[in-house]
Amino acid sequence: MRRWMIACSVLGLCGAMPALAQKEAPPQARCSALASGAIAGLAKDAAVDSAVVHPAAAPLPAHCEVIGHIARRTGSDGQSYEIRYHLRLPFDWNRRFFFQGGGGGDGVLGDALGNLQGEQSEVALSRGFAVVSQDSGHDNNRNDRPERGGPTSFGWDYTARRNYAFASLGRVTATAKALLATFYGGPPQYSYFVGCSKGGQEGMAMAEHFPDDFDGIMANAPGFSLPRAALAQVWDSKAFMRLAKDDRRFDANGLPLLNATFSNADLGLISGAVLRACDALDGARDGIVGAVGACTTQRVRPELARLTCNGAKNASCLSGGQIQAFAQVMGGPKNSQGHAIYTDWMWDAGIGGDWGGGSFTGWRAWKIGTAGAALNDGRNVLLGGTALPTMFQSPPVAVANTPAALITYAQGVNMDAAQAGIYRTTSDFPVSAWDLMAARSADRSAFQRHGGRMIVAQGVADPVFSLNDTLDWWRALDKADHGHAADFTRIFPVPGMNHCRGGPGTTSFDAFTALQNWVEKGQAPRTILATAPKGTPWPGRTRPLCAWPATARYDGHGDIESAASFSCVAPNSKGPSS
Repeated sequence: MRRWMIACSVLGLCGAMPALAQKEAPPQARCSALASGAIAGLAKDAAVDSAVVHPAAAPLPAHCEVIGHIARRTGSDGQSYEIRYHLRLPFDWNRRFFFQGGGGGDGVLGDALGNLQGEQSEVALSRGFAVVSQDSGHDNNRNDRPERGGPTSFGWDYTARRNYAFASLGRVTATAKALLATFYGGPPQYSYFVGCSKGGQEGMAMAEHFPDDFDGIMANAPGFSLPRAALAQVWDSKAFMRLAKDDRRFDANGLPLLNATFSNADLGLISGAVLRACDALDGARDGIVGAVGACTTQRVRPELARLTCNGAKNASCLSGGQIQAFAQVMGGPKNSQGHAIYTDWMWDAGIGGDWGGGSFTGWRAWKIGTAGAALNDGRNVLLGGTALPTMFQSPPVAVANTPAALITYAQGVNMDAAQAGIYRTTSDFPVSAWDLMAARSADRSAFQRHGGRMIVAQGVADPVFSLNDTLDWWRALDKADHGHAADFTRIFPVPGMNHCRGGPGTTSFDAFTALQNWVEKGQAPRTILATAPKGTPWPGRTRPLCAWPATARYDGHGDIESAASFSCVAPNSKGPSS
């Protein structure tokens, strides 16, 4: 064995080295070995491209960084594809594996540091986790055809769509675990998947398609209804375009300028109306609508009506067209029969203003774009406008990746036809975009039998994926599990929070530790402590995030800035939930 270790280090023969020898060799030698030969358990179409040693450099520990590929191929559209993965193996391992979810259209390798979500600055790697990330089977730099949606042009290839939807997740998990077994001499004791947005969809897909692979999953703001949400984005854009045309707000190309339909002050008026209608429902007028779900359109509508200008538009009022467009957006997309295509949205103070200084997670940044911008830059247009025709229509539709082309496309979308397109199959796309992408099955029995636990945290003011859609899924899950879904899945709404982070609320929280304690210690989380970060009106304020359907309510006494003065109260109850 000792002679083998010397040969491994000197001659670079570690690729075929027995697992025990690998475990006994210095970690630097084990790292070099990963790129030098066959690895037990690694599929024939998977490979390690590089393995580099990184010495400890605060706050990151010493670790081995691995980059590799799986399933290299030429697609039906003539483009070159492969699944790229990025793995970091700490020398001082805590025997835990962390899969870091992606985002948006993916196509980015990811840093494999282990984003813990909840605006946490610490990463999983610094806690001793082995961490992997991946690009989901396409590369935004290589698979980018401007005339076919740019980075979403992979949607013209069925296998690339399938990898993006879920298939790459299983391949990367198997590859990463094989490398862990080789490097450490054994499997992880616990495995976790953590992501938000598309990463949240990936977490849901993991529980649905690969229920035995992970012990704990955090699927925040899950895009598990992505094709329907893409229809909602076009619906929103069409509503704001009509308003822009009526108000004669156009860009340099003569196209409706969504950015100019609402100023930040206008959105602030709407936030104020929501607070007047709903702020006190949780027992405290504190700028946060803590009574999640109780702030209904019926409550808000009278306050919006009071904002209507009696004469010309000015800074203290909204035009009738503005209120009509906003109500249309909040009501959710409908087809020509008046039936819901997606779902409606919750009223929350976080839908107004420009929280985060124009951050792409913010409400206005998604729905209409940056205040004062001369060209359309809203992510509903730039991301949703490319995703719907290329990734979620069968067959795909060629739309150039320019603001002008995307606005023109959205203007011409027939909602009925586009709705049919997400469910259609063709000879080239034998499974519809909806059936590929949707990960909202109410049957999670296999994940539950495995002993899996899931946490979902989502902003009430999320402008991308409606919290109502997530709660609809949870109700179906709870019904299928005869009222016991909370035994393995818990939803934590975050008042004021936008998409994954940001917004006027207590948006900094450590849900991952709560998940880990649930998995490893059996401590099911009833509350998660959350703090308002800098940039909010109340930095340092704390609140409890409550496991749905309980919501936070002020006890009627004590410091209003402290979570200790609030209790999680179940529906139709005056006392704390159990």
